[in-house]
Amino acid sequence: MTPKPFPRALDAPLGESVVLDAGLIERAIAASRESPRRRVILPLHTSAADPYQRMLNAAQPGSYIRPHRHRDPPKGETVIVLRGAIQFLTFREDGAVATSVVLRADGGAIGLDVRPGVYHTFVALEPDSVVFEAKTGPYDDRMDKDFAPWAPPEGSPEALAYLTRLLG
Repeated sequence: MTPKPFPRALDAPLGESVVLDAGLIERAIAASRESPRRRVILPLHTSAADPYQRMLNAAQPGSYIRPHRHRDPPKGETVIVLRGAIQFLTFREDGAVATSVVLRADGGAIGLDVRPGVYHTFVALEPDSVVFEAKTGPYDDRMDKDFAPWAPPEGSPEALAYLTRLLG
């Protein structure tokens, strides 16, 4: 029997309003610790068709998010660190790093807003890092991400070396 693959996303909480509390954050963190990808999305929206996509993204150090942009249609994205710390990077078309900033929940820079069409990624710097992400919907997994051609695919042998270089 083939084991069931670990989900990329948890089920969205139900109800007319969702309290973003420690229990919800801990649920996402626990799943990220178990995930082979070392991260998991906890959507706050209830449908991929929702025009406003909101989610918690819990990530552990060593998780690789391939640089990407939201191009079809162009979408910006806002990221706010709720727990831990991340390094957020944006890139030029040729793959050169344009912006590299450490975002921390405990002060200084806590978030970043990325304009539509900009390649970006983030790397968890501390265990149990959690970010709130928001972007316009709807979500279509076939067209949501335009992956950077100069960055290795997730799960490839080159991904770890690329991640290490990014953290330089």
